[in-house]
Amino acid sequence: MTTSAPAQTWFITGATSGIGRQLTLAALQRGDNVAALARTTSGLDDLAQQFDTTLLTLTADVRDEAAVQNAVQRTVAAFDRIDVVANNAGYGLFGAVEEASDAQARAVFDTNVFGVLNVLRATLPVLRAQRSGHILQGSSVYGQSAHPGVGLLAATKYAVEGLSDALVAELAPLGIKVTIVQPQFTATGFLSNLAVADPTPDYDPTVRAVRQGIGELPSSAFADAAGIAAAILATVDADTAPLRLALGEASAEGMRTALRARLRDLDGWTKIVAAA
Repeated sequence: MTTSAPAQTWFITGATSGIGRQLTLAALQRGDNVAALARTTSGLDDLAQQFDTTLLTLTADVRDEAAVQNAVQRTVAAFDRIDVVANNAGYGLFGAVEEASDAQARAVFDTNVFGVLNVLRATLPVLRAQRSGHILQGSSVYGQSAHPGVGLLAATKYAVEGLSDALVAELAPLGIKVTIVQPQFTATGFLSNLAVADPTPDYDPTVRAVRQGIGELPSSAFADAAGIAAAILATVDADTAPLRLALGEASAEGMRTALRARLRDLDGWTKIVAAA
């Protein structure tokens, strides 16, 4: 059941493209305020002209804690509060686990995990003081399972999901909701902008085959970013929000498959488990 809610203030990272931009647009179109954070905000110039009083564009990198803190202060100064925090900024890396260099591994964790933590540390004092708010943690279909080539990317999403499992119980007594958003492949530039590790031929039958398979997927395999944004807004408006929100049937089926596999291992090794 959903109820009609008054105008809210959103703090959205990664707001210039893909799901982040569509979420920004959808919130603005229904009359909400949006603080849109990105490393470069020129991609929001058209929206800034259209929504000059309800859109605050903020140039900051989520890896820079001081910049994120400053962005939160500016948001509160402009709109008095923050109701929804969308931890949407993300960075992708494709390659076998062994192939990823130390610098590449650290880069993907810096944005996808430590960037998330920077946003949480900056926004949660505001939400705690209000005793209200909703945190949207950006995960993906790779937050519950992985296949060759996405080990490091999935590792960051697993990390976000793990810290969010603890966060939901920590924040519930303070009136703050947490939802982990797990969209399926979406028609954005994310896949085309993936960093790629230097290949090792031994992984061609697995990692390179998977990459080729992804490249050959039909357009119907990719969800519409605007549809994902609409689903997120509906979830924010709901009286009761889920902890995990799988968006798209491919994401939902991926979660079901991962859970079934875990149960098979758990139930299939009962004697060994009990004897330990």
